[in-house]
Amino acid sequence: MVDFSPFMRRRERVLAEIEDGVLICASAAPSVRNNDVTHEFRQDSDFYYLTGFDEPDALLVLSGGASPRSILFLRPKDPARELWDGERLGIEGAAVLGVEARPIYELENELPRLLVGHSSVFARFGGDELVDVRIARAMREARRESRRGVLCPSVLVDAANVLHELRRKKEDGEVQLLERAIAITGEAFALAMNQVRPDMYEYEIEALLRATFRARGSERVAYEPIVGSGDNATVLHYVKNRRQMQDGDLVLVDAGCEYGYYAADITRTFPVSGRFSRAQREVYEVVLAAQQAAVEVAAPGATLEELHQAAVRRISEGLVALGVLQGSARDVEADGRYKPFFMHKTSHYLGMDVHDVGGYFEAGKPRPLEPGVVITVEPGLYFSSAAVDIPERFRGIGVRFEDDLLIEAGGARVLSASIPKDPTDVERACRA
Repeated sequence: MVDFSPFMRRRERVLAEIEDGVLICASAAPSVRNNDVTHEFRQDSDFYYLTGFDEPDALLVLSGGASPRSILFLRPKDPARELWDGERLGIEGAAVLGVEARPIYELENELPRLLVGHSSVFARFGGDELVDVRIARAMREARRESRRGVLCPSVLVDAANVLHELRRKKEDGEVQLLERAIAITGEAFALAMNQVRPDMYEYEIEALLRATFRARGSERVAYEPIVGSGDNATVLHYVKNRRQMQDGDLVLVDAGCEYGYYAADITRTFPVSGRFSRAQREVYEVVLAAQQAAVEVAAPGATLEELHQAAVRRISEGLVALGVLQGSARDVEADGRYKPFFMHKTSHYLGMDVHDVGGYFEAGKPRPLEPGVVITVEPGLYFSSAAVDIPERFRGIGVRFEDDLLIEAGGARVLSASIPKDPTDVERACRA
């Protein structure tokens, strides 16, 4: 039985934030794959955050002011359609959500009336054109009442100003769901390390990941898994996963499951044959040091830019020590000469979306971290086999680590710490 009380509390917080405004949030729409077949349905994150309701064709209206209301327009029961598509919650069943329930076919007539008496409308425009049109039409209809001296919306506000700020800091229940997603992902990585062998195909590792995710109750992958061996590990978003792995390869696996609508995001790099070569281990240890440096900075008051700079400093030092770049590490960092080999940022928010919502800047400056924020830390080094201006022994080596961290009052807790990362531990896991 789902506990809907957290969703009710979130709506109460939103109603307090919007004062006498109205917030409109629509469900995701089914996406047609071909003919009468649709892609897998995944609810809109904002909508699910406020309702816990995972059916399509629904719209939530939060009406603030002296008499706050939560009204959900949804599909009524339809036995004929449910025979094909599965059971619907229906109008009566929606009582468990703690909302006033209305049939979706009443939306066109009811929405303008719900806007009357309110000064502003909070919504996300640009996602679903049909929803945009519905809101615009309802505002136009409501404004006709202004000729009779009735208050009508004159301000349109991006709902992200409220919703995404709430989502940025995680509640205890959200952290528990993240921890479960990460634990399942950790099991999958342990299996991948244990099973990897030369002559396997990358997609076989992907299949192990997906099977473990689903077998442990995960609804879906949080994003398309990256399983890149050999030179494929130097391609940041490689997802074809079809190469046959060779003895002596490294394989970079970037994957995470979704559990209860919360995402894990983990990366590990490990040897296909069970042991690192000397060159692979040298690169590996540089990236590991960079990640550890960034993790040490993670704490309330720090910024993601400060984490990135800590990682960049270690990467720059490592590139000089490896003989990949010449000169001082300070100059390499200042000149940005590390960027061909470490071209992405080190961190992003994590939550319901793998690149989660929330502002990264305030008044044009990097935003300090706060307790309850969950982030990733993921430096890497990528030496393409085509990079002829670096020592030959490093060509074709790509290494990245990614862990998920919860910012707490006293620092940061690495939620994915149990997944092997020390090179000796990784070799042991690969030979287990």
